[in-house]
Amino acid sequence: MIKLFHHYIPKEAGNEIAKLLQGHFIGQGEKVNEFEDEFCRVFKQCFAVSLNSGTAALETAYDLIGLKEGDEVITTPLTCTATNMSLLHRKCKIVWADILEDTLTIDPLDVHSKINEKTKAIIQVHLGGVKADVGLVHIPVVSDACQGLGIFNGDYTCCSFQAIKHITTGDGGMILVKSKEDYQKAKLLRWFGIDREKKIACGWQAYKEREMTFDIELPGYKRHMNDIQATLGLIGLKYYNKVLEYRKKLFNIYLNELTGLDGIKVINGKTNVYWLATVLVERRDDFAKMLKSYDIETNVIQVRNDIYRVFGGKRTDLPVMNKVESKYLSLPLGMHLNENQINSVCRKIKKGW
Repeated sequence: MIKLFHHYIPKEAGNEIAKLLQGHFIGQGEKVNEFEDEFCRVFKQCFAVSLNSGTAALETAYDLIGLKEGDEVITTPLTCTATNMSLLHRKCKIVWADILEDTLTIDPLDVHSKINEKTKAIIQVHLGGVKADVGLVHIPVVSDACQGLGIFNGDYTCCSFQAIKHITTGDGGMILVKSKEDYQKAKLLRWFGIDREKKIACGWQAYKEREMTFDIELPGYKRHMNDIQATLGLIGLKYYNKVLEYRKKLFNIYLNELTGLDGIKVINGKTNVYWLATVLVERRDDFAKMLKSYDIETNVIQVRNDIYRVFGGKRTDLPVMNKVESKYLSLPLGMHLNENQINSVCRKIKKGW
Protein backbone atom coordinates (compact mmCIF):
# COMPACT_ATOMS: atom_id res chain seq x y z
CA MET A 1 0.00 0.00 0.00
CA ILE A 2 1.11 3.55 -0.73
CA LYS A 3 0.43 5.05 2.69
CA LEU A 4 -0.73 8.58 3.31
CA PHE A 5 1.58 9.19 6.30
CA HIS A 6 4.63 7.70 7.94
CA HIS A 7 6.96 9.12 10.57
CA TYR A 8 10.52 10.09 9.62
CA ILE A 9 13.25 9.59 12.21
CA PRO A 10 16.91 9.83 11.08
CA LYS A 11 19.01 6.71 11.73
CA GLU A 12 21.36 8.31 14.29
CA ALA A 13 18.45 9.07 16.60
CA GLY A 14 18.66 5.64 18.21
CA ASN A 15 22.31 6.08 19.19
CA GLU A 16 21.74 9.56 20.58
CA ILE A 17 18.76 8.44 22.64
CA ALA A 18 20.76 5.46 23.94
CA LYS A 19 23.53 7.80 25.10
CA LEU A 20 21.01 9.98 26.88
CA LEU A 21 19.40 7.02 28.63
CA GLN A 22 22.80 6.00 30.01
CA GLY A 23 23.14 9.36 31.73
CA HIS A 24 21.56 10.52 34.97
CA PHE A 25 18.85 12.89 33.70
CA ILE A 26 16.12 12.57 31.07
CA GLY A 27 13.64 15.24 32.25
CA GLN A 28 13.62 18.90 31.22
CA GLY A 29 17.33 19.62 31.18
CA GLU A 30 20.17 20.90 29.03
CA LYS A 31 18.95 19.15 25.88
CA VAL A 32 15.71 21.14 26.08
CA ASN A 33 17.66 24.39 26.36
CA GLU A 34 19.89 23.32 23.47
CA PHE A 35 16.89 22.45 21.32
CA GLU A 36 15.28 25.84 21.92
CA ASP A 37 18.53 27.66 21.12
CA GLU A 38 19.10 25.63 17.95
CA PHE A 39 15.49 26.14 16.85
CA CYS A 40 15.95 29.90 17.14
CA ARG A 41 19.23 29.72 15.21
CA VAL A 42 17.82 27.59 12.37
CA PHE A 43 14.64 29.63 11.95
CA LYS A 44 16.08 33.03 12.92
CA GLN A 45 13.69 33.55 15.86
CA CYS A 46 14.30 35.18 19.23
CA PHE A 47 11.96 33.72 21.86
CA ALA A 48 11.10 30.01 21.66
CA VAL A 49 9.61 27.94 24.49
CA SER A 50 9.39 24.17 23.98
CA LEU A 51 6.34 22.25 25.21
CA ASN A 52 5.01 18.71 25.25
CA SER A 53 2.61 19.17 22.30
CA GLY A 54 1.41 21.59 19.67
CA THR A 55 -1.85 21.73 21.59
CA ALA A 56 0.06 22.90 24.67
CA ALA A 57 1.58 25.64 22.51
CA LEU A 58 -1.92 26.79 21.49
CA GLU A 59 -3.12 26.63 25.10
CA THR A 60 -0.15 28.75 26.15
CA ALA A 61 -0.83 31.33 23.45
CA TYR A 62 -4.45 31.62 24.59
CA ASP A 63 -3.25 31.96 28.21
CA LEU A 64 -0.81 34.73 27.26
CA ILE A 65 -3.57 36.64 25.48
CA GLY A 66 -5.80 36.14 28.50
CA LEU A 67 -8.80 34.65 26.73
CA LYS A 68 -11.72 34.06 29.03
CA GLU A 69 -15.43 33.28 29.08
CA GLY A 70 -17.44 35.36 26.64
CA ASP A 71 -14.49 36.64 24.61
CA GLU A 72 -15.07 36.46 20.86
CA VAL A 73 -12.41 34.70 18.82
CA ILE A 74 -12.43 34.56 15.02
CA THR A 75 -11.13 31.27 13.68
CA THR A 76 -11.37 28.82 10.80
CA PRO A 77 -13.57 25.73 10.83
CA LEU A 78 -11.16 23.83 8.56
CA THR A 79 -8.42 22.72 10.94
CA CYS A 80 -7.55 20.08 13.48
CA THR A 81 -10.01 20.31 16.37
CA ALA A 82 -7.07 21.09 18.70
CA THR A 83 -7.01 24.63 17.30
CA ASN A 84 -10.50 25.36 18.55
CA MET A 85 -11.03 22.86 21.37
CA SER A 86 -8.92 25.01 23.70
CA LEU A 87 -11.29 27.92 23.04
CA LEU A 88 -14.18 25.79 24.28
CA HIS A 89 -12.30 25.09 27.51
CA ARG A 90 -12.20 28.83 28.11
CA LYS A 91 -15.88 29.23 27.15
CA CYS A 92 -14.97 31.71 24.44
CA LYS A 93 -17.50 32.60 21.77
CA ILE A 94 -16.20 31.13 18.52
CA VAL A 95 -16.86 33.17 15.38
CA TRP A 96 -16.30 31.08 12.24
CA ALA A 97 -14.72 32.77 9.23
CA ASP A 98 -14.88 31.44 5.69
CA ILE A 99 -11.90 30.05 3.77
CA LEU A 100 -10.22 30.83 0.46
CA GLU A 101 -10.93 28.35 -2.31
CA ASP A 102 -7.37 28.46 -3.70
CA THR A 103 -5.62 27.67 -0.40
CA LEU A 104 -8.35 26.45 2.01
CA THR A 105 -6.89 28.85 4.60
CA ILE A 106 -8.87 31.51 6.46
CA ASP A 107 -10.27 34.34 4.32
CA PRO A 108 -8.79 37.71 5.44
CA LEU A 109 -11.71 39.73 4.05
CA ASP A 110 -14.25 37.66 5.94
CA VAL A 111 -12.13 37.96 9.09
CA HIS A 112 -12.00 41.76 8.83
CA SER A 113 -15.76 41.94 8.27
CA LYS A 114 -16.35 40.08 11.56
CA ILE A 115 -14.02 42.05 13.83
CA ASN A 116 -15.82 44.12 16.47
CA GLU A 117 -15.17 45.52 19.94
CA LYS A 118 -15.74 42.07 21.48
CA THR A 119 -13.10 40.36 19.32
CA LYS A 120 -10.13 39.41 21.50
CA ALA A 121 -8.10 37.21 19.14
CA ILE A 122 -7.84 35.82 15.61
CA ILE A 123 -6.59 32.31 14.86
CA GLN A 124 -5.05 31.60 11.46
CA VAL A 125 -3.98 28.08 10.45
CA HIS A 126 -1.28 27.20 7.94
CA LEU A 127 -3.37 24.30 6.67
CA GLY A 128 -1.36 21.45 5.18
CA GLY A 129 1.69 23.73 5.10
CA VAL A 130 0.09 26.54 3.08
CA LYS A 131 0.56 29.95 4.68
CA ALA A 132 -2.41 31.86 6.07
CA ASP A 133 -2.24 35.61 6.59
CA VAL A 134 -5.07 37.78 7.87
CA GLY A 135 -3.02 40.93 7.34
CA LEU A 136 -2.67 43.91 9.65
CA VAL A 137 -5.08 43.99 12.57
CA HIS A 138 -5.09 45.62 16.00
CA ILE A 139 -6.03 42.33 17.70
CA PRO A 140 -3.66 39.52 18.78
CA VAL A 141 -3.16 36.94 16.02
CA VAL A 142 -2.25 33.35 16.81
CA SER A 143 -0.69 31.37 13.97
CA ASP A 144 -1.37 27.66 14.25
CA ALA A 145 1.71 26.39 12.39
CA CYS A 146 1.34 22.81 13.61
CA GLN A 147 1.09 21.77 9.95
CA GLY A 148 3.41 24.52 8.74
CA LEU A 149 6.81 24.28 10.42
CA GLY A 150 8.97 27.10 9.11
CA ILE A 151 6.23 29.72 8.70
CA PHE A 152 6.29 32.45 11.34
CA ASN A 153 3.78 35.29 11.37
CA GLY A 154 1.25 36.82 13.70
CA ASP A 155 1.89 37.62 17.35
CA TYR A 156 2.22 33.99 18.49
CA THR A 157 3.31 31.03 16.38
CA CYS A 158 2.53 27.50 17.59
CA CYS A 159 4.47 24.55 16.18
CA SER A 160 4.06 20.79 16.49
CA PHE A 161 6.54 17.91 16.48
CA GLN A 162 3.86 15.22 16.63
CA ALA A 163 4.71 11.81 15.15
CA ILE A 164 4.05 12.51 11.45
CA LYS A 165 5.06 16.17 11.23
CA HIS A 166 8.08 17.55 9.28
CA ILE A 167 10.32 16.69 12.22
CA THR A 168 9.17 14.69 15.21
CA THR A 169 10.00 14.44 18.88
CA GLY A 170 7.44 11.63 19.27
CA ASP A 171 5.13 14.38 20.42
CA GLY A 172 6.00 17.95 21.33
CA GLY A 173 5.53 21.58 20.47
CA MET A 174 7.03 25.06 20.48
CA ILE A 175 5.57 28.52 20.97
CA LEU A 176 7.26 31.56 19.44
CA VAL A 177 6.54 34.92 21.08
CA LYS A 178 7.57 38.50 20.35
CA SER A 179 8.49 39.85 23.78
CA LYS A 180 10.74 38.87 26.65
CA GLU A 181 7.79 39.32 29.02
CA ASP A 182 5.70 36.72 27.16
CA TYR A 183 8.78 34.48 26.93
CA GLN A 184 9.28 34.49 30.69
CA LYS A 185 5.58 34.00 31.35
CA ALA A 186 5.35 31.07 28.92
CA LYS A 187 8.22 29.34 30.73
CA LEU A 188 6.38 29.74 34.04
CA LEU A 189 3.13 28.48 32.57
CA ARG A 190 4.74 25.29 31.28
CA TRP A 191 6.01 24.11 34.68
CA PHE A 192 3.55 24.87 37.49
CA GLY A 193 4.49 28.56 37.62
CA ILE A 194 7.93 27.71 39.05
CA ASP A 195 10.98 29.70 37.95
CA ARG A 196 13.33 26.82 37.09
CA GLU A 197 16.34 29.08 36.62
CA LYS A 198 15.93 30.39 40.15
CA LYS A 199 15.43 26.89 41.49
CA ILE A 200 18.56 25.62 39.71
CA ALA A 201 20.55 28.56 41.09
CA CYS A 202 19.48 27.41 44.57
CA GLY A 203 20.70 23.88 43.91
CA TRP A 204 17.10 22.65 43.52
CA GLN A 205 16.58 23.27 47.23
CA ALA A 206 13.21 24.78 48.12
CA TYR A 207 14.39 25.99 51.53
CA LYS A 208 17.56 27.66 52.74
CA GLU A 209 18.05 28.62 56.40
CA ARG A 210 14.31 28.10 57.01
CA GLU A 211 13.30 30.50 54.21
CA MET A 212 11.73 29.66 50.84
CA THR A 213 14.15 30.08 47.95
CA PHE A 214 11.38 30.78 45.43
CA ASP A 215 7.67 31.56 45.32
CA ILE A 216 4.84 30.75 42.88
CA GLU A 217 2.79 33.67 41.66
CA LEU A 218 1.27 32.21 38.48
CA PRO A 219 -0.80 29.00 38.37
CA GLY A 220 0.99 26.96 35.72
CA TYR A 221 0.64 23.52 34.18
CA LYS A 222 2.69 20.45 33.28
CA ARG A 223 3.41 21.30 29.65
CA HIS A 224 7.19 21.03 29.49
CA MET A 225 9.27 19.03 27.03
CA ASN A 226 11.84 16.49 28.25
CA ASP A 227 15.40 15.74 27.13
CA ILE A 228 14.36 12.60 25.23
CA GLN A 229 12.02 14.65 23.05
CA ALA A 230 14.57 17.45 22.71
CA THR A 231 17.26 15.00 21.57
CA LEU A 232 14.98 13.80 18.78
CA GLY A 233 14.21 17.42 17.96
CA LEU A 234 17.87 18.39 17.69
CA ILE A 235 18.46 15.58 15.21
CA GLY A 236 15.33 16.48 13.29
CA LEU A 237 16.44 20.10 12.90
CA LYS A 238 19.58 18.92 11.09
CA TYR A 239 17.34 17.34 8.47
CA TYR A 240 14.64 19.98 8.20
CA ASN A 241 15.90 21.48 4.91
CA LYS A 242 16.36 18.02 3.42
CA VAL A 243 12.83 17.04 4.46
CA LEU A 244 11.37 20.24 3.05
CA GLU A 245 13.14 19.92 -0.30
CA TYR A 246 12.16 16.28 -0.69
CA ARG A 247 8.52 16.90 0.14
CA LYS A 248 8.53 19.83 -2.29
CA LYS A 249 9.95 17.60 -5.06
CA LEU A 250 7.19 15.03 -4.58
CA PHE A 251 4.50 17.70 -4.28
CA ASN A 252 5.64 19.27 -7.57
CA ILE A 253 5.07 15.95 -9.35
CA TYR A 254 1.42 16.16 -8.32
CA LEU A 255 1.32 19.81 -9.31
CA ASN A 256 2.87 19.23 -12.74
CA GLU A 257 1.03 16.02 -13.58
CA LEU A 258 -2.46 16.94 -12.36
CA THR A 259 -2.73 20.65 -13.21
CA GLY A 260 -5.17 21.08 -16.09
CA LEU A 261 -6.75 17.65 -15.60
CA ASP A 262 -10.55 17.83 -15.60
CA GLY A 263 -12.24 17.35 -12.24
CA ILE A 264 -9.23 17.88 -9.99
CA LYS A 265 -7.23 20.84 -8.65
CA VAL A 266 -4.10 20.76 -6.50
CA ILE A 267 -4.19 23.13 -3.51
CA ASN A 268 -1.08 25.34 -3.31
CA GLY A 269 -0.04 28.79 -2.10
CA LYS A 270 2.66 31.42 -2.52
CA THR A 271 4.27 30.03 0.64
CA ASN A 272 4.01 26.29 1.16
CA VAL A 273 6.04 23.90 3.33
CA TYR A 274 4.32 20.84 1.86
CA TRP A 275 2.93 18.89 4.79
CA LEU A 276 -0.10 17.76 2.78
CA ALA A 277 -0.85 17.25 -0.89
CA THR A 278 -4.49 18.27 -0.92
CA VAL A 279 -6.75 18.32 -3.96
CA LEU A 280 -10.25 19.49 -4.74
CA VAL A 281 -11.86 16.69 -6.71
CA GLU A 282 -15.25 16.09 -8.26
CA ARG A 283 -17.07 12.94 -7.11
CA ARG A 284 -14.72 12.52 -4.18
CA ASP A 285 -16.10 9.18 -2.99
CA ASP A 286 -15.61 7.61 -6.42
CA PHE A 287 -12.12 9.10 -6.58
CA ALA A 288 -11.16 7.69 -3.17
CA LYS A 289 -12.61 4.25 -3.99
CA MET A 290 -10.66 4.16 -7.24
CA LEU A 291 -7.35 4.89 -5.48
CA LYS A 292 -8.14 2.40 -2.72
CA SER A 293 -8.59 -0.29 -5.36
CA TYR A 294 -4.93 0.31 -6.24
CA ASP A 295 -3.87 0.22 -2.54
CA ILE A 296 -3.35 4.00 -2.46
CA GLU A 297 -4.41 5.56 0.84
CA THR A 298 -6.26 8.89 0.98
CA ASN A 299 -8.20 10.79 3.61
CA VAL A 300 -10.01 14.05 4.35
CA ILE A 301 -7.64 14.72 7.33
CA GLN A 302 -9.61 17.70 8.69
CA VAL A 303 -13.38 17.71 9.12
CA ARG A 304 -14.94 21.16 9.39
CA ASN A 305 -15.15 21.81 13.13
CA ASP A 306 -18.50 23.59 13.24
CA ILE A 307 -20.49 20.43 12.47
CA TYR A 308 -19.15 18.56 15.49
CA ARG A 309 -21.69 18.49 18.32
CA VAL A 310 -19.16 19.90 20.78
CA PHE A 311 -18.96 23.07 18.64
CA GLY A 312 -22.72 23.34 18.20
CA GLY A 313 -23.27 20.77 15.47
CA LYS A 314 -24.56 23.29 12.93
CA ARG A 315 -23.21 23.94 9.45
CA THR A 316 -22.36 27.65 9.42
CA ASP A 317 -23.28 29.81 6.43
CA LEU A 318 -19.79 29.96 4.92
CA PRO A 319 -20.12 29.91 1.10
CA VAL A 320 -16.64 28.64 0.19
CA MET A 321 -16.43 26.14 3.05
CA ASN A 322 -19.82 24.78 2.03
CA LYS A 323 -18.78 24.62 -1.62
CA VAL A 324 -15.58 22.64 -1.09
CA GLU A 325 -16.74 20.48 1.82
CA SER A 326 -17.47 17.48 -0.40
CA LYS A 327 -14.41 17.95 -2.62
CA TYR A 328 -11.20 18.17 -0.62
CA LEU A 329 -8.99 15.13 -0.08
CA SER A 330 -5.29 14.54 0.65
CA LEU A 331 -2.94 12.31 -1.33
CA PRO A 332 0.16 10.45 -0.02
CA LEU A 333 3.19 12.66 0.65
CA GLY A 334 6.27 12.21 2.79
CA MET A 335 9.78 10.89 3.25
CA HIS A 336 8.49 7.29 3.09
CA LEU A 337 7.64 7.66 -0.61
CA ASN A 338 9.68 7.94 -3.79
CA GLU A 339 9.14 9.68 -7.12
CA ASN A 340 8.07 6.48 -8.88
CA GLN A 341 5.27 5.97 -6.36
CA ILE A 342 3.98 9.53 -6.78
CA ASN A 343 4.11 9.18 -10.56
CA SER A 344 2.20 5.91 -10.21
CA VAL A 345 -0.53 7.68 -8.21
CA CYS A 346 -0.78 10.31 -10.94
CA ARG A 347 -1.06 7.67 -13.68
CA LYS A 348 -3.94 6.01 -11.87
CA ILE A 349 -5.71 9.36 -11.45
CA LYS A 350 -5.31 10.13 -15.15
CA LYS A 351 -7.19 6.93 -16.01
CA GLY A 352 -10.29 8.52 -14.49
CA TRP A 353 -12.71 7.65 -11.70
